[in-house]
Amino acid sequence: MLDKKAVYITLGCKLNFAETSSLGDRLEAVGVKRAARDEAADVCIVNTCTVTETSSHKCRQAINRALRENPQALMVVMGCYAQMAAREIAAMTGVDLVIDMEHKGRAAEMIIERLQGERVEEETPSLTPRSHLPFVPSCSRGERTRFFLKVQDGCDYFCTYCVIPFARGRSRNGSIADIVRQAEDAASRGGKEIVITGVNIGDFGKSTGEKFIDLIRALDKVEGVERYRISSIEPNLLTEEIIDFCAESRHFMPHFHIPLQSGSDEVLRLMYRRYDTALFASRVEYIKKVMPDCFIGVDIIVGTRGETDELFEQSYSFASSIDVSQFHVFSYSERPGTAALRIPHRVTEKEKHERSQRLIALSEQKRKEFYARNIGQVRPVLTEHNHAGLAAKGFTDNYIHVEVDTAAGVQPDNAVVNYRLMGFNSDGTALVGEKE
Repeated sequence: MLDKKAVYITLGCKLNFAETSSLGDRLEAVGVKRAARDEAADVCIVNTCTVTETSSHKCRQAINRALRENPQALMVVMGCYAQMAAREIAAMTGVDLVIDMEHKGRAAEMIIERLQGERVEEETPSLTPRSHLPFVPSCSRGERTRFFLKVQDGCDYFCTYCVIPFARGRSRNGSIADIVRQAEDAASRGGKEIVITGVNIGDFGKSTGEKFIDLIRALDKVEGVERYRISSIEPNLLTEEIIDFCAESRHFMPHFHIPLQSGSDEVLRLMYRRYDTALFASRVEYIKKVMPDCFIGVDIIVGTRGETDELFEQSYSFASSIDVSQFHVFSYSERPGTAALRIPHRVTEKEKHERSQRLIALSEQKRKEFYARNIGQVRPVLTEHNHAGLAAKGFTDNYIHVEVDTAAGVQPDNAVVNYRLMGFNSDGTALVGEKE
């Protein structure tokens, strides 16, 4: 057994978080424990993102900060930015190991070998999307309440603005049987809620000939798991069959996250997206028909190549018209090697910022309207982070952030408790819950 300490730094999506947490579990099993806040680390692992140039910039900053704060540690960099900028990262003074996607499944072994003083052979990552990359399973919660269960990786869509197929490779997945076993293990470790993650989870089945609907049916039968959330699913892959199943299920929450990216059909065509606004609107309408209280989060990008003022106004108008709960707004950034660079009409940074601010304001308006419609209802909340005298927090089944005043006593942690939603907290970010 090793007697070592590790620091983990994760940037980007829930999938990255799941992978970091699983790696941490594997290292902890051989004696590499997580370092306390002021404790010297023997190894520092940075799991990176490169979905936008801003993400890449933050990764460079995180790596440099980690090097300064952990000068004696074995410095390991992995993830999407490590795949796309391997040579640049490897040339940074103090970086010891860059792990590409092909070797991600051996990350723990490679780190252990280095900690034991053995030399690890490294390859420079290829930027060609590979179909033979292995699926590396992960299911972990780290220091959080929820478990994150990876069911799929990679993407075959090649949207013009996106580098993820180059960073993560082609679509692939684990088997339903293996994923169910991971969910059962999470339940045995006290997991009440599992978030299903992946790059394009609706595409599940490319490796095994199975279907996403069959996966969620199987997961719904796992004893001990009270809640599942589908982290993000493409609108063209979110079928009425999936929506109906979630509406009837006791364990799949009334909560969807659906990427829109633009409310302009012309921009969607330039992006090579596989749906139009009519299909997206029909999905939202159907969800609200069978799940009226469902929370719907939506990704949207501003300032892509070709998004003229007129097309942005179309996008904004469509976003205003749909009954969704929140937007996650991203500003487009140029990514080397993507087809979007061949599209004329570039949007200035000033215009991107202005468009982003308008959509963020619209998002906040929709979130508050959705929250307000739920005031007075009694809803189940999964509680977390409680301390006597402080506000406990948690999320309802339909993903409303709830705060509970615990001055009168500590609320149970990692428990599903019914609360009446009384109104907004002081800064409007959550609803106040009163225990029933």
